[in-house]
Amino acid sequence: MQQMEINLQRISLGALIIALGMLVDNAIVVTEGILIAMKRGYSKAQAASYVVSQNMWPLLGATVIAIIAFAPIGLSSDATGEFAGSLFWVLFVSLLLSWVTAITLTPFFASLLFKDADNAGDDELKGSEELYNGLIFDVFSTILHVALKFRVVTVVAMVALLVSAVIAFGSVKQSFFPPSTTPMFLVDIWHKAGTDIRVNADKINHIEQHLLNEDGVEEVTSTVGQGLTRFMLTYQTEKSYATYAQLVIRMRDGEALEAQLPRLRDYMETEFSEVFYKIKRLEIGPSTDAKIEARFSGPEPAELRRLAEEAKAILAADSGARNIRDNWRQQTKVIRPIFNEAAARRVGISKADLDNLLLTSFSGAQIGVYRDGTDLLPIISRPPPQERLTADNLENLQIYSATAQQYIPVTQVVKRFDISWEDPIIMRRDRKRTLTVMADHDILGNETASKLFSRVRSKIEAIPLPDGYELEWGGEFEASSKAQKAIFGSLPVGYLIMFITTVLLFASARIAGIIWACIPLALIGVSYGLLITGAPFGFMALLGFLSLSGMIIKNGIVLVEQVKLELEEGKAPYSALFHATLSRVRPVCMAAITTILGMIPLLFDDFFASMAVVIMFGLGFATLLTLVFVPVLYSLVFKIQK
Repeated sequence: MQQMEINLQRISLGALIIALGMLVDNAIVVTEGILIAMKRGYSKAQAASYVVSQNMWPLLGATVIAIIAFAPIGLSSDATGEFAGSLFWVLFVSLLLSWVTAITLTPFFASLLFKDADNAGDDELKGSEELYNGLIFDVFSTILHVALKFRVVTVVAMVALLVSAVIAFGSVKQSFFPPSTTPMFLVDIWHKAGTDIRVNADKINHIEQHLLNEDGVEEVTSTVGQGLTRFMLTYQTEKSYATYAQLVIRMRDGEALEAQLPRLRDYMETEFSEVFYKIKRLEIGPSTDAKIEARFSGPEPAELRRLAEEAKAILAADSGARNIRDNWRQQTKVIRPIFNEAAARRVGISKADLDNLLLTSFSGAQIGVYRDGTDLLPIISRPPPQERLTADNLENLQIYSATAQQYIPVTQVVKRFDISWEDPIIMRRDRKRTLTVMADHDILGNETASKLFSRVRSKIEAIPLPDGYELEWGGEFEASSKAQKAIFGSLPVGYLIMFITTVLLFASARIAGIIWACIPLALIGVSYGLLITGAPFGFMALLGFLSLSGMIIKNGIVLVEQVKLELEEGKAPYSALFHATLSRVRPVCMAAITTILGMIPLLFDDFFASMAVVIMFGLGFATLLTLVFVPVLYSLVFKIQK
């Protein structure tokens, strides 16, 4: 990790915890093989040498496949790849080292710690009945006999379970990344467009003082005119506006935070109902301005505002939508002088002269520079506040005429002063005017943003767009789509390498197909696991589901390799298949159990919780697939019968 410049942070630490459960898989297979070989009459040294020589390359292939299953996140060019990419590299190093230690240190320690069996050379102990006694093996033998006897029924039952899991998956909550567990939250506040920044600052001070008097609040930081500078990777900065302010509140703990959010909402609704505010939690993963964003692009601002109002009306009609707004904000009143060019030309006054007069009379104009050490401070000339902070004196202004060599009333060169509305902000995207309608789900409720999006998407897309106008979705939908596109972009190559590796290990496409046929069936465990725990299927859950394929294939390789060895020893096909499956019960189950137990700490971390649920339930069910469904498919494909 040090050579790869990977620090110990949330992602790399989570990767180490995941690796902790997977590191022993190879060692378990080698240790199990040595124990069985010793029971068959081999000495410690002979058993270690025999097992390592038989399993070294299959275990390497299985380990490489397990590593490649995590590769999409490490190779992703998206922001999620930058954020969570260390997960792959830590697992890459850890799992590769686990193979090295399994074929070197594990047999070494086995030869040191194990005792030679007293039954060396006893051929009677080479049968499965003698080597695998006990309740678990007896029960599993019965299940396997029944499954192999009713092979078609077993396959149909698995397909039926898969169909039910696909249907049930529609009820699983969808999410991108969960909120952070850090006891901090943000409040974004927008005053009406045109509000003076000093009015903004005064109201923010009142809110800040109120929060400091609240129970559980440890610290409040406020900014006016702009947001905070980026203090964490996933923090989304805000542009600078005089009407914008932001509060960052640190609470005592998570319970205090959950209690404060509804109280603050009630306070803002009661005391500051005229301002627009947004309460939001810190995000663990890449964040967006809003969870739901509908971008309307086109040439005419008025038409864009009309489309935006229709979209906002649809969102407002949904009780689950909050913080409905657009990024152009409200239009503001402006005083627009109508310049009389003919009259101005007669007295030698240009439009630039009028602009300079208005600038000096209201905002102030720079007339010089004051040097203070190394600092250059502008010298601004402007009238006193009582003259420049009101528009009543507009018609009394005097402008200098070079032709008349005297000041003349500004009304001689201005026809009139019109009051009109204009857009203070016009956003562009790809050089086109783009107005973005934004909304969020209720963070105090149990509904996810994806559920709200699924309700309003079709309605907003049904808004008729004039020629030259288009609608594009942003927010969480776009971020999730980009992340998944980046992941699935490298997925085909990775899966192709995994499949080719499986084919090369056995020199058979049919055997590779048998092993790979189990991967879709893992959805059965994943779907019902998410429903039972209530965990959402987010980006990390997707990554966990993709990594499951490597674990399932690894278990399948271990089993089928044993079948191959049994056949090479001259056993009958059914006996070889049955005995090989029985011999893999302990290593496959122990490998699954260690991985599942290794996921338990991740259940208490919001970022990894859904991924842990997917791997725990998916791998648990996949273990049954490996030990029952793989032998059944193998017997069907190769027409093996008792």
